[in-house]
Amino acid sequence: MARRKKLYEGKAKILYEGPEPGTLVQYFKDDATAFNAQKKDVIEGKGVLNNRLSEFFMTGLTAIGVPNHFIKRLNMREQLIRQVEIVPLEVIVRNFAAGSMAKRLGLEEGTALPRPIVEFSYKDDALGDPLVPEEYIIAFGWASQQDLDDIVALALRVNDFMAGVMHGVGIKLIDFKIEIGRVWDGDFMRLIVADEISPDSCRLWDIETGRKLDKDVFRQDLGSLSDAYTEVAKRLGVLPSNVTHATKPTLIN
Repeated sequence: MARRKKLYEGKAKILYEGPEPGTLVQYFKDDATAFNAQKKDVIEGKGVLNNRLSEFFMTGLTAIGVPNHFIKRLNMREQLIRQVEIVPLEVIVRNFAAGSMAKRLGLEEGTALPRPIVEFSYKDDALGDPLVPEEYIIAFGWASQQDLDDIVALALRVNDFMAGVMHGVGIKLIDFKIEIGRVWDGDFMRLIVADEISPDSCRLWDIETGRKLDKDVFRQDLGSLSDAYTEVAKRLGVLPSNVTHATKPTLIN
């Protein structure tokens, strides 16, 4: 089989040309980065776990009618996705104060917010993905007001789904970020959820103990990132409950 053409490589994933027009193959790497890639490591098995977890969440969104780019998982590290034009924004949904929001506003981490808050950051690693107001987004043509209204509605639907699923397995959804892509059906443009949904892009705390089960484990040197992600996968039923270590996770295709 001919080697696929690599189209893009990011910090955690590689995108290859897909087998059909309008498709891509998304490969999940084991690389872990934090603080805009100033801290780096390779966590063996992370890509396998994130592939399966993102499949789980995207499939769940499809089941409740939230459009997304996921088509099917191909193997342990790859999934077939729909090619989209990425809106150059990270869409952040916060249910509790944590991370940069807690620092900006002087709030204690874990403070419940009055309602879910949606923020936008401009996707630019060199600038550190700065937060931007809606006025900037519209003025610079990154998205229209209608796009933003639709993006917020999509993000809040994802939040309702994710928060419910996580609460059901004893995990508090603190916040998460998603990316949105444009697809065309003829002349009609739609916005759909893209990129990935995994512990790399969420803050997840155990409801009872407050233990962190997300990339903050790596950021803050709180233990094994592989163990944290494995715990999330086990609770969601993505891994068998008798798995005790995820350095080399064994998953069934």
